[in-house]
Amino acid sequence: MALPKKPSSEQIIQAIKQGKIFIYPTNTIYGLGCDATNQKAVERIKEIKSRDKDKPLSVIAPSIDWIKEHCIFHESLEKYLPGQYTLISEKLRKNFLSHVSSSSTLGVRIPANSFTREIQKAGVPFITTSVNLSGEPFALTIDDIPQSIKSKVDIIIPADEELSGKPSTLIIDGKIVERK
Repeated sequence: MALPKKPSSEQIIQAIKQGKIFIYPTNTIYGLGCDATNQKAVERIKEIKSRDKDKPLSVIAPSIDWIKEHCIFHESLEKYLPGQYTLISEKLRKNFLSHVSSSSTLGVRIPANSFTREIQKAGVPFITTSVNLSGEPFALTIDDIPQSIKSKVDIIIPADEELSGKPSTLIIDGKIVERK
C-alpha cells in the first residue's frame, strides 16, 4: 500500500476535529487513535480492534495542564511525561470521558515523539491504543498492521523515528505495574 505524503500540521488538526481515525507512531509502537471527545469515532476504534466496549482506553493528553485539570495524580507528572509511560489516574469527575473509560480512572500519556506534538496542537485528548486486534501482537512497522485494520482507518502516519518496540510502562498510584 502506497502511503500519501505526510499531512501538514493544519491537515492533522482538521482531520482530528472531523473525527478521522488515525494509525500513527508513538515512541513505543504504532497506535490507533482519534479525538477522544468524539464518541462515534471512539466507538469506531473499538469496532476496528474488536475490543470489548467496556474495556477502557487511554488518551494522549494535550498537555500536562490538561491532566491536572481533569485527573488526580499525587506525584510530579513531569517525572514521567513526556515519555514511555501511561499514568492511570483518578478522574476529577467520574463521568468525564465515560465513553473512553467508564471507571473512575483514566489512562493518560504524552509520548515523546514528533506526532504527539502535532496532535497536541488540536487541544483535545487523543485516543491511544495499540493498532492490532484485541489480544494480537502490536505493530512496529506499517507492514505489521493487518490490511483488515488499514482499510478501516482514514489516515496512516509513518514514523519519523525508530519505535522502541515495547508498550508503554503503566504507572498506578506512583508504582510501575507489569502488563499482563
